[in-house]
Amino acid sequence: MNSSRAKGAALGVRTLAVAGVLGAISIVLGMTPLGFIPVPTAAGHATIMHIPAVLGGVLEGPVTGALAGLIFGLHSFIRVGSPIFADPVIAILPRIMIGVVAHYAYRLTGSVALAAAFGTITNTAGVLGLAVLKGYLPAPAAWAVAVTHGIPEIVAAVLITALVYRSLKRARR
Repeated sequence: MNSSRAKGAALGVRTLAVAGVLGAISIVLGMTPLGFIPVPTAAGHATIMHIPAVLGGVLEGPVTGALAGLIFGLHSFIRVGSPIFADPVIAILPRIMIGVVAHYAYRLTGSVALAAAFGTITNTAGVLGLAVLKGYLPAPAAWAVAVTHGIPEIVAAVLITALVYRSLKRARR
């Protein structure tokens, strides 16, 4: 029997603990300037708040990644910075999927960089796609945001996730 999971328990203690820590990191990133990297775009910054969900998916599996993403999404919903995020479907659903997609991208390719890229694309495309479908944004505006935010966020996520992943793998030895 897995020592981190009681018989019949839906989620193991380790899964909940790791997801909670990663979710807390997402919240800290969102409440401080640490979660925003200055970039030379109209928006002025790229977010890295999704990286804990990517790491959860890659290191611990899709459930941990989904739970870390759920915490990130709930934080976005509770701390509404834009009318788009007042919609729980837009604020939460794409964020849950970040770690799930990152997990399977990593599993299929063995590449942490690709997992980070696909997790980031899931966040950006999910939020913007739902915003267009629900009428919050016109498609051309969503495409503009996807290019100006998405590309710097992918680059940041790939670099940071790879560095953190390597460090955590070394620490586990």
